[in-house]
Amino acid sequence: MAKKQARIAAVANEKGGVGKTAMVINLGAALAKMGKRVLIVDTDPQHNAGSGLGIELGDDELSIYDLISDPDSHNPADAVRPTHWKGLDLLPSHIDLSGAEVELVDRRGREGRLKTVVSGLVNDYDAVLMDSPPSLSLLTINVFAACHEVLVPCQTQPYAFRALEDLFDTVNDVADEINPDLRVSGVVATFYDKRTRVSHMILERLKKDERYRRLLYDTVIRNNTTIAASSETGKPVVFYRSTSNGARDFEALAREFLRKKPGR
Repeated sequence: MAKKQARIAAVANEKGGVGKTAMVINLGAALAKMGKRVLIVDTDPQHNAGSGLGIELGDDELSIYDLISDPDSHNPADAVRPTHWKGLDLLPSHIDLSGAEVELVDRRGREGRLKTVVSGLVNDYDAVLMDSPPSLSLLTINVFAACHEVLVPCQTQPYAFRALEDLFDTVNDVADEINPDLRVSGVVATFYDKRTRVSHMILERLKKDERYRRLLYDTVIRNNTTIAASSETGKPVVFYRSTSNGARDFEALAREFLRKKPGR
């Protein structure tokens, strides 16, 4: 029997501060806790996903920067780092990745560098989750070219809601020009605070808006200080404090992620 194809999903939003990296780390950890094999690919030069998993690279260790800048000289598997938790691996980023934009701009096939890297790794995993840069860039295009689906965290604030349209336009453009398999598979409300009117208002807009309502996950990631505290310790919240609201929310998100089939 043929091995089931891994789900390759980017967690992306062109607005920063919406809970993107926290979602990558904690969704990945929740899936691993459920027995899935998960690879987190960190394509953000700030390398916060690695820090959130307690991994700091030495100067001589391979990162995603090495793999996309000089793909013929490195085996992608050599850059993968196991985390402290079974089934959860990391393909780490590095601050040097910020210079990749300039280095790759005139190179042939520049939009597909990451896809080539990931294609050599996916057979070992059930899910590949990519943390993308918080702005549109060549790195973001590489992420979208390499994945099948985009999961969009939307902070329950007006600015974040307004930014969704730009992201959807970008995804559609990449699907038209580079990756016809790409689609937005879900929108997840984040930083939800039931005590505030604005959180209620934005969640209701997401539920009613024709563009987003069919993509909106039932799971809501509540505003929870334990999520931030866990990232400071380099431990996903599902392992840091399993009884917290943050852990419960991400475990619910993982179950819903597995149930949902990517589709337009």
